Amino acid sequence: MIEVIYILILRQLKHYWRSRSRLISSLGRPLVFWVSFIFGFGPMYSKVSGGANYMDFLTPGIIAMAILFTSVFSGLEVIWDRQFGFLKETLVAPISRAEIMIGKTLGGATIAIIQGLIVLGMTYLLGFRIQSLGSLFLGLTFMFLIAIFFTGLGLAIASKLKDFQGYQVILNFLIMPIFFLSGALFPLQNLPTPIYLISRINPLTYGVDGLRGAVVGMSTFGIYNDLVVIGTLSALVCAIGIILFSKMEA
Repeated sequence: MIEVIYILILRQLKHYWRSRSRLISSLGRPLVFWVSFIFGFGPMYSKVSGGANYMDFLTPGIIAMAILFTSVFSGLEVIWDRQFGFLKETLVAPISRAEIMIGKTLGGATIAIIQGLIVLGMTYLLGFRIQSLGSLFLGLTFMFLIAIFFTGLGLAIASKLKDFQGYQVILNFLIMPIFFLSGALFPLQNLPTPIYLISRINPLTYGVDGLRGAVVGMSTFGIYNDLVVIGTLSALVCAIGIILFSKMEA
């Protein structure tokens, strides 16, 4: 089982490394958001919050953004493999569907974490700082759980679709509201009640809040509450993905 999962992860990493355009484009969006919002809303945020640094607040949300978009689009590889026949060869191989799902989920999550770390490194060069080495390790835990949840979600959706256009339409419909209503760009306090309630049922909200609490010490719901919620949801979405993969036809 470990060898199968390793091979699937390695295949995705090689495919990612060879697609330089994908690497560059996936980094462009979070960096544009980071620069635009810091210069556009930074002074306003500092004024309203009594001098707090908007960079500290925003950076964990932008790291989560990089992970989110990279993770969910991992599902495109399933549709790509289906189109070109590789998925059929994988499904008829003497390995379980659970192994395929776990391997693809871990592969997509690994790539997403690499993207998140690259964004973190760039923001560090531009002035962002993490509290301590222990904070970094806790932050990596939240990055991993965010990546696992949204990679699993993307793969679960892709297992039921057969065309790129349908997958992209569904994800664009889901992902942008998930991101904007997660508290990644603005505080959740004092929001209108309907928006706040939607934010509370948004899985990314707990990932962003936990990551922000880990690396800069700013948490709304409590780091350990965030850890329990995002950890439970990640396990749940992976279980659903395994069930869907078990019923999947090439």
